[in-house]
Amino acid sequence: MMSYLSVPRSLLLSGAFLSAFTLGAAAQQPATPPDAAQPPATPPAAGAPPPAGTAASPALPPGSPLIGRPAGNDAAAKLAPNAPPPIAAAPDKLPTAKLKVPAGFNIEVYAAGMTNARSLALGDKGTVFVGSRLVDKVYAIVNKDGKREVKVLASGLYRPNGVAFKDGTLYIAELSKISKIEKVEDNLDDPPKPTVIFDKLPKDEAHGWKFIAIGPDNKLYVPVGQPGNNVLNDDEHGLIHRMNLDGSGAEVIARGVRNTVGFDWHPETKQLYFTDNGRDWMSEDVPEEELNRITKVGEHFGAPFCLQGNITDPEFGWGKSCSEYTAPVGLLGPHAAALGMRFYTGNMFPKAYKNAAIIARHGSWNRTKKVGGDVVIAKLNKDGTMKSMEPFLTGFLEDNKYIGRPVDVLQMKDGSLLVSDDWNGAVYRITYGKQKMAGKS
Repeated sequence: MMSYLSVPRSLLLSGAFLSAFTLGAAAQQPATPPDAAQPPATPPAAGAPPPAGTAASPALPPGSPLIGRPAGNDAAAKLAPNAPPPIAAAPDKLPTAKLKVPAGFNIEVYAAGMTNARSLALGDKGTVFVGSRLVDKVYAIVNKDGKREVKVLASGLYRPNGVAFKDGTLYIAELSKISKIEKVEDNLDDPPKPTVIFDKLPKDEAHGWKFIAIGPDNKLYVPVGQPGNNVLNDDEHGLIHRMNLDGSGAEVIARGVRNTVGFDWHPETKQLYFTDNGRDWMSEDVPEEELNRITKVGEHFGAPFCLQGNITDPEFGWGKSCSEYTAPVGLLGPHAAALGMRFYTGNMFPKAYKNAAIIARHGSWNRTKKVGGDVVIAKLNKDGTMKSMEPFLTGFLEDNKYIGRPVDVLQMKDGSLLVSDDWNGAVYRITYGKQKMAGKS
C-alpha cells in the first residue's frame, strides 16, 4: 500500500503556465531567480520555425535550443524540445503495463506524485531523495510502517536537479550553487533550510542544471555544461569540478565536456565514467552521445572541437584534430540524451549484469524518428571500453511519442534498481526473481 503526495492548486496553475510558455524540456524554467541579471526573453512556441533568412535569430533567448536550426527546412522546423506534462501523473495513469523488461525481471511503481522527478540519491536509512529541474522542490520517499510516502523536503529552490548523500548529509545542486542539509533523515518531518556551501557556479540557463555525486575520494563532483547548443565556451564552462564536502578546494578535473547529467565510478578501477550529450543541428544521425572515462586530471574530451571522438566540428573544428583529445570509451546513440548512469554492483540481478553500466536515455527531440526513451546496459571490455549496449527497460516511446522519459537510475541496498521518470513524475522499481510479472518482454 502506498500513499502519494497531493498536488496543490498553486502547482497546477504554475504548471499550466509552464506548459504554455516554454519551448520544452530543454528550455523550461521555473521562476526567475532573485540574483539573475536579466530574465530570459519569451521563446517562440514549440515547433515554430525561426524568422525567415536566419538560423540563429536575435529574437531567440541566449542558449535557446533552437539556435542553429536550419532555416527553410520543413522537417527541421517541426523539431523542438518536448514539453512534459505540467503536473505528475496520477498513479493509475502511469504507463507501467506498457513497460518491458527482460525475462525474469519485474517492474512496479515505487512512488508517484513528484512533478518532474529527476536525480536520485539513497540515504543511510533507506530514504530516497529526488531532485527536480522544472519545479522548485526536492522530494523524499520514506518507508514507514510498511507504507511508502512522498514528502516535500525542500522548496523555493532554483533548478534543484542534483542530489547526493553522504554520512547523514544531503547535498543539493541548484543552477549556480550547492547546498547541504545535515542529519536530514532525522528531520524529515521538519527539515531545516539548506545551507549554501558553494555559490560560484555560472548562472547560464542552457545546460545549467546539475547532476552531482560523491566519489570514492570523499569529494563532491559538480559539472558545468556549455552555455548553449554549440559554443566556444570560456574556462568556466564545459567542465567537471571536484571539491571538498564543505565547498572548499574546488578544482577542475576535466574539460571539453558539453553536458554531462550522469556519472559513476567503476567499482574495480575507481575511474570516473560519465555520459555526455552531443550537439544538435549537425544532422539527425551524428553526433552520438558519449560514454567517457577520466584516467587523469586535466583531460580534455573534445567539445566543441571534436565530436564522438572521430568527427571535427564544422564550426569549431578547423585546424583541430580529434587525436588531440580523449576519445569516448563508447557511443550511446544519436541525440538519445543519455543521462543518469550507475554501475551495477548488487547480487539480485544475474551475474552478467555485475559491474555493467546501467544508463538512462531520456530520448531525442532533435531527430525526426526519436531514439532513446529507455534504459540500456553498457557492458565493458577488460580494457574499460564499451563492449556492447543492450536494451533493458523499454516502452516509454510509443508511435514516436513519449509516454514517459527515464532520467536517473539508482541501485538499492537489496540489489533492486530504481528508475526516475520526469515526464510522469514517478519512480519505478525493477527486481529479478519469482514475483508478480509486469511488462515482461
